[in-house]
Amino acid sequence: MRATIKNYMDAMQRRREELGEEDDKGFSLIELIIVVVILGILVAIAVPIFINIQATAEANALEAAAANGATAAAAALADPDATVTPTAAAASAGSNGITTALVTAGGLSTDVSNVCVSATKDGTTVQSGPGC
Repeated sequence: MRATIKNYMDAMQRRREELGEEDDKGFSLIELIIVVVILGILVAIAVPIFINIQATAEANALEAAAANGATAAAAALADPDATVTPTAAAASAGSNGITTALVTAGGLSTDVSNVCVSATKDGTTVQSGPGC
């Protein structure tokens, strides 16, 4: 078996020497260009998808902040032992740039069914609660 492989390798070496071929190592320019083009196509497809995912996540975070604020404000109104009226602080959204505020129509209502909280980020506002 070793002799067969050695004979084959020697024959290949002689053939290369006769034809003047050099050892081809590495990739050709065409192969590299094709790889770059394929990567470019993949990036062109992936970037818009990632941007859309980010926009959807921000919208969902805004809706969640408004819903959490409405829940907190309704809980503060429903607590018979609470002496604090619900405020925008009760509907805090954290440090992600979302600001929340308790929406009052004609003054603060003590009825849980009239609670409405708005959440705002970058000019987009979402309201949540049974009174919206």
